[in-house]
Amino acid sequence: MAKVKTRDHIRFLLNGEEVRLSDIAPDETLLDYLRLRRALRGTKEGCAEGDCGACTVLVGRLVAGKLVYESVNACIRFLGSLDASHIVTVEHLAPNESGLHPVQQALVDFHGSQCGFCTPGFVMSLYALWMRDPNPSDAAIEKSLQGNLCRCTGYEAIMRAARAISTYGNAAKDPLALERKAVARKLAGMKDGTRVEIGEGAKRMIVPADLEDFAALLKREPDATVVAGSTDVGLWVTKFMRDIAPVVFISGLEGLCDVSVEKGVVTIGAGVTYTDAFPTLSKRIPALGTLIDRIAGDQVRNMGTIGGNIANGSPIGDMPPPLIALGSTLTLRRGNKRRTIPLEDFFIAYGKQDRRPGEFVEAVHVPVPQKGAHFAVYKVSKRRDEDITSTLGAFVLSLSKNGTVASVRIAYGGMAATPKRAKAVEAALIGKVWNEDTVAAAMEAYAQDFAPLTDMRATAEYRSLAARNLLMRFYLETSGTRAPLQVKRNEAA
Repeated sequence: MAKVKTRDHIRFLLNGEEVRLSDIAPDETLLDYLRLRRALRGTKEGCAEGDCGACTVLVGRLVAGKLVYESVNACIRFLGSLDASHIVTVEHLAPNESGLHPVQQALVDFHGSQCGFCTPGFVMSLYALWMRDPNPSDAAIEKSLQGNLCRCTGYEAIMRAARAISTYGNAAKDPLALERKAVARKLAGMKDGTRVEIGEGAKRMIVPADLEDFAALLKREPDATVVAGSTDVGLWVTKFMRDIAPVVFISGLEGLCDVSVEKGVVTIGAGVTYTDAFPTLSKRIPALGTLIDRIAGDQVRNMGTIGGNIANGSPIGDMPPPLIALGSTLTLRRGNKRRTIPLEDFFIAYGKQDRRPGEFVEAVHVPVPQKGAHFAVYKVSKRRDEDITSTLGAFVLSLSKNGTVASVRIAYGGMAATPKRAKAVEAALIGKVWNEDTVAAAMEAYAQDFAPLTDMRATAEYRSLAARNLLMRFYLETSGTRAPLQVKRNEAA
């Protein structure tokens, strides 16, 4: 491999300014940089864990040559991951006291702010929505605000403001739209194909030049912390004060951000975000699109990666159970060598995965359900949006012509130390007539598969009961029942 050129600084645009930085720590967050170093204090620190949205900013990045702006949580986004990007804060919307921006004016006129602490975050989330959809539906507005919490105003005033933004201005004439070509040219010039290395020894941060460079780096330094979306690693720093250096940032790394479909299999690169995976998955496997809509909020979905959700090995990760139920496989890479294993075999024990030193998740391969197969995934959490799973069940069922169960795969999260198949339940269903008596009898087998724990999200008894009831729900939904099992607010009569 040819020697890779390196530089000792990152470059990005901050509002209307070009920035070059070489004095940054591996764990410095974008929020701290904005507030402490740049005095841009419109970006607030609320939860410091990507939950409240008070720190929302926009990050523009080049995707296949096109400039895309997305809302992100500055509190858990590391500064080192922002090379060749455009950071937009609330101060950039109405510079030099030239009057309020349409989003801001709408919130003022419709009384969408009370104490005001959360308001800049709401402004930036609604700004991101307005730029991509000037006349959004109520469902789109609610989705864009999943990651923003307000504890004193109430959301109806904010909803009214969101509906009215386009009466105050034209999104196509917004400065962020008018300067898009110029910004894209500047960002393209910053993507020079070099490796970024800042710091010395164990206190380094590295942005690989490309995928080959990353593979070689991790093989040489297998103990480095790999950071993609930082939606989990960010909390290691802000909540647990962990030392994560040396750090290798791979956000947006070409070669890890591709989604393809071939011969009925969707291949998702490990660096693909939930947002970028959504169009393909929601079209090919609609139930996965519905699930992604309930994973955190837009800010986290714009940052978090499916590969990272798998690699972390959390027993309450949302994506592994449905991917296991679908029979997905995983490609792992070390240097130039690759191996592919069933996804379910990747999870060995709590905190332990089948990943060798210097090896990383490169891609996951997801089979599209066969025609006639039934697939569903259900997430149970304390609140519907922006919450971590208590338990999650995924089901894939094929029936024979005589109505018996030809094949079934069931997987759960939140029920064991790892995402896990319910093999005893599956065995109790295979070959039996798919009816309520069969399902009720199979529910007794859950005790053989799972012994869940009690924690802050649910008791063991609740998890056990909910897991069994999800199987009954799956039966009802696949048996032609006319009773609505779930009514969405925007679809209610």
